Amino acid sequence: MENTISIASSAMLVEMSISTWTARKLDKKVSAEVDASKGTKTQAGNYNKNLLAGTGFLDTIVKYAANARSWHISQTLPWSDNGLRLLPTSNFMNYTKQRNLLEENYMALVDKFLIAYPNLVSAAAFQLGDLFDRDEYPSVEKIAHKFKFYVNYLPVPMAGDFRIDINEEAKSDIISSCNVAYEERLNNAMRDAWSRLHDCLTRISDRLQFDAPDYDNGIKSKPRVFRNTLVENAVELTELLKHFNLTKDTNLEQARLDLYNAIKHHDADSLRNSHEAREIVKSKVDEILGKFNF
Repeated sequence: MENTISIASSAMLVEMSISTWTARKLDKKVSAEVDASKGTKTQAGNYNKNLLAGTGFLDTIVKYAANARSWHISQTLPWSDNGLRLLPTSNFMNYTKQRNLLEENYMALVDKFLIAYPNLVSAAAFQLGDLFDRDEYPSVEKIAHKFKFYVNYLPVPMAGDFRIDINEEAKSDIISSCNVAYEERLNNAMRDAWSRLHDCLTRISDRLQFDAPDYDNGIKSKPRVFRNTLVENAVELTELLKHFNLTKDTNLEQARLDLYNAIKHHDADSLRNSHEAREIVKSKVDEILGKFNF
């Protein structure tokens, strides 16, 4: 494995962890009542109640956290099963700027929630009726610690760099095994980059099609509907792939350039309004799909 590519100087590992208060509580009494009413011979299920039922404040925070995680995944490449992802150093400044903004907005939502919390509890008392139990609601101070926005950066280990005081034969076997794992992870990261490109191209090709006419029912051929994000996401991907091409894959770079050249003079409206532009872009995209071994 002497030819293993090392990306230790061109990428870093990053993990993002965002936690929220679930506001869910197991109601053992109600669970038992349900089992009894249904005549079960054993505990058949659990009733988990929403302590803030009828209020959407917490849902907004949970949804924001989910969107932040999705953004984090979109800006990085897979690396390990424990949540660590690969962040190219060339994308570090852009990533950090947006991550800081996401964290700032997230904590602002949390602050608003904590201020509103006493009123939300009162509203929940009305919504939950007999299910309401004031003792199940933590204090504001305790809940504040449930919300966290955490990002950690780590260096990518050097391929073959394994220092341990064991005999040389065993050390050689371990290094060889580490190099194999390293290369597999790097290959998986690059497959992810190719997969994103393939998904983008196939989506464009599909949405720029014209549906077949149904002459029997008097239905003419018509263009398929698509959102503005079809083009916006493609433009964003052509920028990301500059950073993601850690192995300097010339085919990936060429495919990226081909996609960029296919869409650079078009936006969603121009493709909707011009059948000719639509057909040209689809033809170029299909050519890319056929040219490279996805």
